[in-house]
Amino acid sequence: MEGASFGAGRAGGAIDPVDFQQQPQTILRVTTWIFSIVVFGSIVNECYVNRDGQNPELLCIFNENESACSYGIAVGIIAFFGCVFFFVVDLYFQQISSVKDRKRAVLLDLGFSGFLAFLWFVAFCFLANQWQRTTMSRGALQGADAARAAITFSFFSIIVWVVLAVRALQRYRLGTDMSLFATDQFTTDPNAAYPGYPTGSGIESTDTYQSPPFTETLDTNPKGYQVPAY
Repeated sequence: MEGASFGAGRAGGAIDPVDFQQQPQTILRVTTWIFSIVVFGSIVNECYVNRDGQNPELLCIFNENESACSYGIAVGIIAFFGCVFFFVVDLYFQQISSVKDRKRAVLLDLGFSGFLAFLWFVAFCFLANQWQRTTMSRGALQGADAARAAITFSFFSIIVWVVLAVRALQRYRLGTDMSLFATDQFTTDPNAAYPGYPTGSGIESTDTYQSPPFTETLDTNPKGYQVPAY
């Protein structure tokens, strides 16, 4: 899996920019970052219009409901800075040597991605509902394309953030199997034993007898040699 190849890298190792840019998670981060810019940029720049094209007072294009515009802008800004933050976390994830810190980073990613998916779902429903109730005045017609763009990319953002949450969940499950969080810290001490298997587990069965199953009693045998049972 792609997540395993990314997460199980050497702790403290050098970052490969090309490999990092090709990671699906990096592509998803950049994609949702762009979507957030489209949403709050469209609302800020073109979704405040005059009611009749002459009145200087600017009103929110979504049924003249200021809460709709404010919510869309707020979610877009949160998503924008959230993408930047987790992009940096992904960039330096392999340099995190602590297993606990890696686990916290993945859990934070999971929680934030799920939360943003929910916020975008609410934004999509809220904006779409208010747009359906909007009276098509002259000002509303001028900003109609921007309003539709905000609604459309709010929907796309739901999908991308759900995918990010699923990927974070997969990375967490890999970590519980020691595929993600296992790093070189287990082998940095030359005197420390490998924590996975008992000594002599690499010896396979021979043609003359069958090796007994791995049990704790095998630890009493000398290293590299097991007494066959005749």
